Amino acid sequence: MRVDRASLSGARLAVAATAAFALGQGAVAGPTIEFGNGQSLNITYAVQGWLQTKHQRFGGVTSDTTDFFLRRNRLAFTGQYNDYISLYAQLEAGGDGKDGLFDRPVFWRDAYVSIDWTDAVRFIVGRFKNTFSRENLEACLEPLTLDRAEVLSYTPWGGTRDTGVAVWGNLLDATLQYRFMIADGRKDAERPADRPRLTARVHVSLWDPEYDYGYEGTYLGTKKVLTFGAAYDTQADVAYANYLSRAGRKNYKAWTVDGFMELPHATGVYTLSAAGFKYDTGGAFGMSPDPKLPANSDLKGYYVKGGYMLPGKLGPGRLQFFGRHERLNYGVKTGNVEYYDNRWNSLGFNYYIDGQRLKVTAEVAEIKFDHPHPVIKALADYRQATLALQLIF
Repeated sequence: MRVDRASLSGARLAVAATAAFALGQGAVAGPTIEFGNGQSLNITYAVQGWLQTKHQRFGGVTSDTTDFFLRRNRLAFTGQYNDYISLYAQLEAGGDGKDGLFDRPVFWRDAYVSIDWTDAVRFIVGRFKNTFSRENLEACLEPLTLDRAEVLSYTPWGGTRDTGVAVWGNLLDATLQYRFMIADGRKDAERPADRPRLTARVHVSLWDPEYDYGYEGTYLGTKKVLTFGAAYDTQADVAYANYLSRAGRKNYKAWTVDGFMELPHATGVYTLSAAGFKYDTGGAFGMSPDPKLPANSDLKGYYVKGGYMLPGKLGPGRLQFFGRHERLNYGVKTGNVEYYDNRWNSLGFNYYIDGQRLKVTAEVAEIKFDHPHPVIKALADYRQATLALQLIF
């Protein structure tokens, strides 16, 4: 069923774009304060508690660890100023308990203003999710698997967020969506020059439209979705080929293509998602001892993930199984050996007590390196199991 976007008011458009981008459709909860003249402020709290065990054999010694921590711990404010302007701000204090530490700082993960002039022309100004990959744009509180890709969805600079401005919109009854973003990108003292980061993305929705800035990893059978996307990311003068002599400037460029399908059926809900990535700085990581140049600045890889939700009595049920395969190939060699290259395989399930607002997730994963490192433990094979509880209020 197509959505007649022209029939929606400006206020509803702004609310949908902002709330779904920040937390994912259906996840916005908590109290709403009305100020009159159409102004309002919604307050939402979300937390993910993880119990994780890890098994690794390294250097002839078996290591088993167990850790309980908060993967995410967020307080979000979604505001409506008028029919065209909305705001979003989110405080983050995730990681408490990780490796026994309880001193994680509280910081602003997101802080931006949305201007929804029309459905075809919208603006976002502030700090928000960079618009490169679908995996990053999928709400972390509405994933299909336990979490997003540990490396692929995090671009070399800016991580999942960046500070800047984006223009985006929906065309052809939301069949086509475009985005263009100008942001800081790499912004430390080690870069050769202060150039802006430029990102462009488009997607085509062939069934029900995905018309928000953000996506979801699963719509729990509420939509019939088939979307294909592609994006390009670049920043000039981002690294040195030789950092010690400050010579040989390198540019960063990246591309991704992705596809997503969710098909509700009488036999259950079927979900399939895949993407390919390439981050490229001309091999700078292997050439230069730049202290802040990340290993994924030269990386190519892909993921494939799928899910199946058992049917309920009147529609989609509560139990959803999922699997994920991820492959990473770094442009990094130590001598003639590429120690970083690895693959990830995992299986798990979601049990939805109250949709995404209250759910339990379990996952077992195996991470294997093509050439396990003989000295660096972080580059050795391991297995892990995670049990997670999510609450959105």
